[in-house]
Amino acid sequence: MPLVHSTRRRLAGAVTAVLAVTLGATTLAAPAYAAPALGGVLAADAATTASPIAYPGGSRLVGAGVTGFLTTSNTGITTFRRYSDGTGQAYDGAVYLRSTSTTDFLVFRGSYKITQRNLTTNGSLEVPVGSLTGDAKWAGAAGDAVFTTVVTEAGTVLRKHVAETPTSTVTGLPADAASVMVTPATPAHAKVTFTQNGSGRWGLLDLATGVLTPGAPGIGAQAVSATHTAWTSGSATDQGPRVFVADRATGDVQEAPVPPVPSLGNLQVGLVGDRVLYGQKGGMNFVQPSVHHAITAYNVSTRTTVKVLDHAYEFASAPDGSLYARGGLLGQGEGMYRIVATGGDTLKAELVAATGEPTEVVVKDSTVPPAVLDLDQVDGFTFRWTLSREVRNPKLTVRHVRTGKTHDLTVVPSSSTPAFAWVDNNWDEDVPNGDYTWELTGEPVNGIGPAVTAGGTFKVVRKAQPHDFNDNGSPDLLSRDSAGRLWRTDLFYRPIDERRGINEAGARTSLGSGWGVYDRIEAAGNLGGTPVGDLLARDRSGVLWLYQGKGTGSFATRVQIGGGWQVYDKITSGSDLTNDGRVDALATDRSGVLWLYTGTGDATKPFLPRKKIGAGWGIYNDITAVGDIAGGPAGDLVARDEDGVLWLHLGKGDGTFAPRTKIGGGWNAFRPLIAAGDADGDGRPDLMGLGASYQTPKLYKSTGDWKVPFRTGEVMYLEQVDANTADLVF
Repeated sequence: MPLVHSTRRRLAGAVTAVLAVTLGATTLAAPAYAAPALGGVLAADAATTASPIAYPGGSRLVGAGVTGFLTTSNTGITTFRRYSDGTGQAYDGAVYLRSTSTTDFLVFRGSYKITQRNLTTNGSLEVPVGSLTGDAKWAGAAGDAVFTTVVTEAGTVLRKHVAETPTSTVTGLPADAASVMVTPATPAHAKVTFTQNGSGRWGLLDLATGVLTPGAPGIGAQAVSATHTAWTSGSATDQGPRVFVADRATGDVQEAPVPPVPSLGNLQVGLVGDRVLYGQKGGMNFVQPSVHHAITAYNVSTRTTVKVLDHAYEFASAPDGSLYARGGLLGQGEGMYRIVATGGDTLKAELVAATGEPTEVVVKDSTVPPAVLDLDQVDGFTFRWTLSREVRNPKLTVRHVRTGKTHDLTVVPSSSTPAFAWVDNNWDEDVPNGDYTWELTGEPVNGIGPAVTAGGTFKVVRKAQPHDFNDNGSPDLLSRDSAGRLWRTDLFYRPIDERRGINEAGARTSLGSGWGVYDRIEAAGNLGGTPVGDLLARDRSGVLWLYQGKGTGSFATRVQIGGGWQVYDKITSGSDLTNDGRVDALATDRSGVLWLYTGTGDATKPFLPRKKIGAGWGIYNDITAVGDIAGGPAGDLVARDEDGVLWLHLGKGDGTFAPRTKIGGGWNAFRPLIAAGDADGDGRPDLMGLGASYQTPKLYKSTGDWKVPFRTGEVMYLEQVDANTADLVF
């Protein structure tokens, strides 16, 4: 059958995915971490570090020079910015930053010429290039030189162009070299990569002499410093990448201790003094954790390692031997870091340009419950968050403090905008009133940084229900079986076929045994002064006992409140008949006299002495105090005569009733009539009939109109509760 949601205001669990705004009392725990000083070999000198300039979010770092750095946006705009104040100039097209030890150059690559501009003198160099056979082709730039290649009859020739100096030819390049590319290495050297016989090779070019010295085979990542060279090898899909570092003076080679597991992509390498730095390129963009995301520095002298950054998109070597990295460090955030050797065993990672973004996942915005959530006014609540980036399977845990009842909600797949809606029809029964805690958790999809957490508290409130024994906003039905066991069934209203008027109550809960000593048990409403409904129980000697509700679905130890109650054949309670805000009781003796017991609100003495309010009530076989169903000044009473006709006695507010009004016949189809309380959440108490002759139980919703006080009965499925098999239902 299709599920039809009721209008009852409840709190339960469902999941949606929407954005968020801030609301309510909440504690957002996005941990702040100091830069890790592992083994005393990494330092972030906050005391001497100037405030970082702005770094353009989403831009790649493509060069680091003497006075500034170069970035490229995802729209193809290249910008040079000064370290000193972050000001600079944006350019279209292909632009490169090249540097000597003292001067920066911008190189502009065009279709027919290469233009080099000296940022110190503003002087320029123009080198013609073309696309025809025999024309010079762009090969790169390094230091103060631009390089082109020309294919001659003798093979490929690499030429060097420097301002105010005649063009010269590089020696040492194989004649059959192809795909030649020149990039910076150190202020004195350039790195030249090329292919020969289909294999990749690279070498170092002395910028002063123009001599190329071949390096190791391969075209993986390479890095060069004044003292070392480093390179990577291995595939991302085999036993993992490998990193090697060689001493340029001695040729000695060491392998860095890279974790031998497959990588999500290629590693990048950089050199700072006698340390080789390596890690996953662009780790923040991956959707899987990896041991290679962190940027690690390996000291070739001490053979120790230290984590420098939690991730980096790219490296850029600077002419002073430092290394710039566009990346992030927990507690310091995202941006461009300058990594430099400071002497001894210390490296310093300094944030020089910041994007303003955290490296760890943080809550940017949230909607959480207000301090008090009134479920008589709203149908539920949707928790919403906006996170700084995606997390894997974010989970919301909501816990009812008093009962310990916990509900976990998750969003699948990963999300940066998780939302969790507490609405109808998801918990086994309605959510209790009282204090709650909530906690959001979610692990970064790439594993970089700790899990995000957010937590807070709120209180659920509703108006008290006289037949609500577990304080969850919906009334309960109590029944006793032939073995003397007491059961509670939550009348949590679940329409399972609204068109046909079919509803389903909650599962029943055992409240213990030993209740067979009583010949009468009555759900009495709040007699003892608490918001929770209580029980009256009469034993076979006529002693009346009070069981105060605890609000957990069970009852406190009984208290004797009187004797002589065996004179009554009918007892009912649960309505305020005297309009004083307290629950009263009614009883008829075997001569048909109706007696009023006015409630006091005191659990030790819940009733005043009885008061006679009428005679002739012996014509009824059932009376039920249903509460105010007709909109009058006080609680009302329904009574069924021997012919099955149901009558309404409107309460006048003084403990007496107006002349009766006929409701209708056929009510002898039911054995007990139960004052169910407000089962459907419309603010009016309802009536239940438990079937005789194996008839299905029905719920009669009140209308508020004394002329037609009840709607047509709706079928109510009750788990293992039947008037024919249960000894007593009330």
